[in-house]
Amino acid sequence: MKKLFAALGAILSVLYLINPVDIIPDAVLPVGLLDDAAVIPILLACLRTLGFDASRLLGRKPKKDKADDDTDVIDVES
Repeated sequence: MKKLFAALGAILSVLYLINPVDIIPDAVLPVGLLDDAAVIPILLACLRTLGFDASRLLGRKPKKDKADDDTDVIDVES
């Protein structure tokens, strides 16, 4: 269910960004650009929930998950 809401949020965010009608017109500077800027983190959060890491697009290395880090495992031989 979480992925369904994330997908819906991502679709609505993209539609809002490409839609020429804004809540606050862009002519009202700088407040008019803030509504568009507020949608971008929402879109990125939805995409991350769906498993897409935008840090690869920015040329950054993705963060390791705690589950992927095996440094806490102690190997004891019997």
